[in-house]
Amino acid sequence: MIPKTYPQWFDCITRECGITLTGDFIRERLSVLENDAHQETRRFIACYGRPHLRNIIQWYRRATAEISAGQRA
Repeated sequence: MIPKTYPQWFDCITRECGITLTGDFIRERLSVLENDAHQETRRFIACYGRPHLRNIIQWYRRATAEISAGQRA
């Protein structure tokens, strides 16, 4: 399933994939996803499209804000 909302994405990343969203992990992912020249970003766009990429970037930023505010562990 491709997540369509932030809660779906968050559940997919943390529960289904077992990834802990830390500040370092998010910064690393954003450094790749925000770089249109990066091979992984180009592959992502080819598979899922630029609108979904924009969603993913926004969701990583939202997760960062929640972590900073102590809303997520």
